[in-house]
Amino acid sequence: MDTKVKLCFLLAFFSQCESAAAQDTIDSDLPPALLKGLKEIISGNYLKGLLDILQFQGFYSNVWTPDLILGIMKYLAGYNDLSIGSLQSSVINYLENISEDPKLLLNELRRLDSQQFQLVMKYLLGAKKETFDMADVVMDFETIRERIFQCPGGNRTLFLITLEKCLPVLNSVECVDLVSQVIRLYGSIYLQKDVIESLPSELPEDLFRNMSSVFRDLYDKISASTRRAVYEWLTLQKTHMTNDINGSVSWVTAENLWILGRYMVHLPMEEIRKINVNEIRMFISYDNATKQLDTVYDITPDLAKALLELINASGFDMRNISTIYRLGLLVCFYDDGQDLDSTVAKALLHQMIKCNQLRGFHSDVQKLKSQFLQIATLNQTLNESLGSLSDAVVGLTLPQLESLSSEAVQAAILTLQQVSGWTKSQIMVLAGKYLHSEKVLTFSNISQLGELVSGIGTQSFHEINSRELLMALKAGLTQHAPGLSPAQQEGILSKVLSSGDFQTVVSDINGVFFKEVSLSHLLAQGDMDAAVLKDKEMRKSQALVAYEKLSHKMPLTDLLSTGQLVKGLTCEQIDSMNKPSFLNHYKLLENSLLLLSPYQIHCVAWKYWKVSQATIPAFLLAVLPSEYFVSQSIPCGPLLISLGKADLSSLVLKPSKKEMIINKVDQCLNGSLTDVYQLDMIGNLICHLSPKIIRSGISTDVIAVTINHLKACRNLSHNQSTEIKNRLLELYGPPSNWTCELVQDMAPFWNLLSKDEFLDILNKFQNTVLQMVSETPGIPLSEGILSVVFDAVRLLGVNVSVANRTADCAGIMGPSGDDITRLVEANSFWSCAELQCIDTDTFTKTVHILGAIRSFNESQLSVLMEKAKEAWGDLPSWKGYHITSLGRIATAFSEQDILDLDLSNIDAVSALGQQEEWSSVQAKAILHGFLNDSTKSPSDLKSYHLVGLARSLCAADAEQIDQIQTSEFRAVISRIGSLPCELSVLQAFKNKAEVIYGKSDRWSPFIINDIGLIAAGLSKEEFMALDPGLMPYIQPEAIKYIPEDIFKGLSPAQIAHLGPENGAMVTESQRAHLNATQLHSLNLALDGIRVKIPVVESLPTTSTTRDTLSPVSESTILEAGYCILLALAYHFFIL
Repeated sequence: MDTKVKLCFLLAFFSQCESAAAQDTIDSDLPPALLKGLKEIISGNYLKGLLDILQFQGFYSNVWTPDLILGIMKYLAGYNDLSIGSLQSSVINYLENISEDPKLLLNELRRLDSQQFQLVMKYLLGAKKETFDMADVVMDFETIRERIFQCPGGNRTLFLITLEKCLPVLNSVECVDLVSQVIRLYGSIYLQKDVIESLPSELPEDLFRNMSSVFRDLYDKISASTRRAVYEWLTLQKTHMTNDINGSVSWVTAENLWILGRYMVHLPMEEIRKINVNEIRMFISYDNATKQLDTVYDITPDLAKALLELINASGFDMRNISTIYRLGLLVCFYDDGQDLDSTVAKALLHQMIKCNQLRGFHSDVQKLKSQFLQIATLNQTLNESLGSLSDAVVGLTLPQLESLSSEAVQAAILTLQQVSGWTKSQIMVLAGKYLHSEKVLTFSNISQLGELVSGIGTQSFHEINSRELLMALKAGLTQHAPGLSPAQQEGILSKVLSSGDFQTVVSDINGVFFKEVSLSHLLAQGDMDAAVLKDKEMRKSQALVAYEKLSHKMPLTDLLSTGQLVKGLTCEQIDSMNKPSFLNHYKLLENSLLLLSPYQIHCVAWKYWKVSQATIPAFLLAVLPSEYFVSQSIPCGPLLISLGKADLSSLVLKPSKKEMIINKVDQCLNGSLTDVYQLDMIGNLICHLSPKIIRSGISTDVIAVTINHLKACRNLSHNQSTEIKNRLLELYGPPSNWTCELVQDMAPFWNLLSKDEFLDILNKFQNTVLQMVSETPGIPLSEGILSVVFDAVRLLGVNVSVANRTADCAGIMGPSGDDITRLVEANSFWSCAELQCIDTDTFTKTVHILGAIRSFNESQLSVLMEKAKEAWGDLPSWKGYHITSLGRIATAFSEQDILDLDLSNIDAVSALGQQEEWSSVQAKAILHGFLNDSTKSPSDLKSYHLVGLARSLCAADAEQIDQIQTSEFRAVISRIGSLPCELSVLQAFKNKAEVIYGKSDRWSPFIINDIGLIAAGLSKEEFMALDPGLMPYIQPEAIKYIPEDIFKGLSPAQIAHLGPENGAMVTESQRAHLNATQLHSLNLALDGIRVKIPVVESLPTTSTTRDTLSPVSESTILEAGYCILLALAYHFFIL
């Protein structure tokens, strides 16, 4: 047989049968197993037949002999009524039906017997390649499995059918293996409480160990309620092993604790108290006990203390250092500090460095560390004990850190650099101490600083030898970039780029550093190495330059798959692809969807429409004008799947158009969600479900899963939220009846609860809720919820601050450090009088928290500023780290305050520049303060000075901006282009940009994109002279800064070319100044219309014009899915 012919293997048999039609018998000597498979295929049971033949081949070697093939041909030739054409048609229809309906796939898999099912799952889950000796036919299950991952509902089918087939016979090794595999693969998505409850209550010991191991590995990937259900199932399995009858002795043995793993945190207190001390002694003696206890991140203080008491009662010496090392995270709650000596205290502190991994209770842990810190430093100075205090040093105040000697910091640097949790101001003090005696920075001392490297001053970074600095970047400095200020980042970047070896530098810098490389540097390179761009984060303007340079020497496949280079793909380049090239590379574009701008997606959509209207994906059709979407008769299945893969909010920016698409989605759903497969199909569209569907269209079987999916939605409407809350209460009852686990799982919906409802769960699970509020990021909390939290903390009785004894604070108790740490954003509910009465020591310890509160008003900030002055003395004596530690409190500086500060250091100025609420008076004071204190003129400013000045640069006048060195301005023009300055300043920046890039009418897309808001400083005449093709490259944020009287001067063509994203940024006041023709053009832009597209000259090109695309034509989109059977048959049959 010709192995190169791309035909289905069995259909090829049938074709050969026609040539052997002279055979007049259907009797055959074929092996029974093979004969069974052939009969199944002939009768239409394709999957069964394929598996039977696969199984037959597994029994024999060299099975496909010429005699056997001839026998198959003779056998099939007897079916004279069999038409190959009709068979082919049946197969195609069957596969199309299967591919479109994962529920049908589920039914097909249900028809398999146990042996067949286990066989197909073994190959799928094992991703095994199977070869047919007769024709080198390969079944690539790895590819099949990948296609299942992409098929909405395909993974769920594998999960559900495995449970359905195997749970009744879970005592078999094969089924336990299968269940274990699908739970490992899909448990984080589909494993719910009801699945756990359906598991058998008892399993043979070895099978149980297998399952328990799977559940231990899934702990962090499943919900709190599912974890509780797993714990209860595990305990059901183990209770039969106890000899206790009356319940007076615990079933919890040392071995059972090991089997429970992290689920041991669910043990009730009464059960822990019953554990036999011999069992706990045995458990702690296990070599892996410490490893297990190191992972109980969500253990509560009460449970930990109960276990510590039990360990103590079992005979372990709790003051013995080897015992302390065995305690894992229990050490975080070790509160027996009485008569503790300094050696034991240091051992405890050394172990407590791991307490940062706890999911909560960090405030309590920090108090313990402070107690042990005091004990550890008895009879020693802080300088002498610094290196042995572990991460308890994070609790040292700025005055304590200031008191340290440089020698002590240098001696302890290996410990200090490993500690996490430092504030920026603490880091600045320690780094200053460490580098105090260093005249010149080197690679060696930079590498020793570790986490403290962000305390190195910007000027110091810039003065280091560029080779040493480049070595530091290669050795790990890049990973600390997020902790560096913009000024520090630019100080480093400008220094390494000054070395002159651009290609070497670029290959060694990543992340934020490469993203800030100026266009001038990129444009100056005659050649670029694509390999060094693969892992780089890029601005769009950088990508535009790089793509243009590389497009002449790289294959399109490499261009579209090299890192973020696809950001630089222009509409003209998309248009220039021929049909085969575009369709062959489309998948790469789709895979890069998150990197593409709305305008790029718009261009891809038009290109797809032009070359293949019949197969255009629905999410691309959605960005085309509304009439195109309406005119297409799209089957609901492909439409929902395609739209569900995209983010509709960023894809469709015109509200009326988005509403039309959502209405179409509602029609496809027929006003309801009836099963989980529909939920899989709609994907991201779940966030756009109508309130009506949420209210009455979601069946009770699906609502729990739907609610879990809705938790990921961030911009739900008021009406959606109202209906979600109603369904939530309908499903789980009033919040006062919720379990602790349910309260945790529903944290994203706390905001929907009334104050009274939230108070119910707060009163019931106070510790859990307060810990989540203070330490779990991303929980949305309304002002009403925060006020409840505030009241609860005040009633806890944990306010241990000593009342400020001044007359103004008589009878007023200021917040304690515990209060401030617990409340986080709810600190905004303290009155000015209460904030005024914060103890000075408490203020200095918590200023980094207070400075991060976004909801303090001006009066509160002013009070806190006065408290800072009280704590740190007169302003002229303040150091840069004092200013840095203030955060948002710094915005309460008066003009005179700013002038009184020492602002000679750009790092202090940079700390101020990172705040966004400066008045023009304050900004001018910061700018003048820096220029005066540093004795610099505008012409002396380096690129890192300009970056550090940030918004205070907006206070510069035109003359000062003109004096800035062009080379320095050029290096950071993209950063300067992010500053929301007044129009006169933007105009001055624009003039500077023209010195760099020439007159604006000659600017390329990458230039106008790179300068950001500076583009809004163009004059009316300059805007009118802009090529319409440049309009979509203006950064969206810049649109609203264009004055109305200038914006109204744009031509209809320019407005139409804004594109959907920039069109959506037009303000109401700008819109109000447009005439009817311009408004029509704006609506065309918003709707995604495609008019003539001029090709704008970039890196020298010839200007051409593309014609308008053809109008809409009727077409039906057939979008085949990728479910298992289609993939299975394809890979099975292809030679």
